[in-house]
Amino acid sequence: MSKKNKKEPEQTEEIKETEVIDEAEETAEPQTEETVEIDEEDDTLVVDPKDLEIADLKDKWLRTAAEYDNYRKRAAKERLELTPEITAKTLTEFLPVMDSLEHALAAPCSDPGYKKGVELIKENFVTALQNLGVEEISSDGEPFDPMYHQAVQQVEKEDAESGTVAATFQKGYKIGDRVLRFAMVSVVK
Repeated sequence: MSKKNKKEPEQTEEIKETEVIDEAEETAEPQTEETVEIDEEDDTLVVDPKDLEIADLKDKWLRTAAEYDNYRKRAAKERLELTPEITAKTLTEFLPVMDSLEHALAAPCSDPGYKKGVELIKENFVTALQNLGVEEISSDGEPFDPMYHQAVQQVEKEDAESGTVAATFQKGYKIGDRVLRFAMVSVVK
């Protein structure tokens, strides 16, 4: 045989081996199940490190998802708990406006149109507060209740029963059972 003939079979074998390797890579499917082998020498389980890493990442992902869910629930609960407090604080800031409107209506005024305008503003303001759940604390002639009234003076009054409210200096307001501002009152001795 000639040298040419010897080289041709070798090249053909190399080409065939390369084709077989390429075909094996194309048909190989990714492993989806854990590969557990048993070492025959000492009968121990051998686990693929990739499977351990996948399990670890899955565990971390599940823990992160659970932590996020707990955070979301906790934040929603805190928001619900803070809502009444924020509402009460905000409404408390508007109470001096109500006092100013009442003082304006009590002051003498020569212009009936001006007085009517202030009355309409007060009515709208009262309606807005009522829509938000704000109630005026009743006080004149009522029995003194330290949960709603703040006594600033004691007076003697013959026609009133002891322990009742004689006069109101500043109106009190509440929203539900929560007091926004105590009514400042004088109490009969």
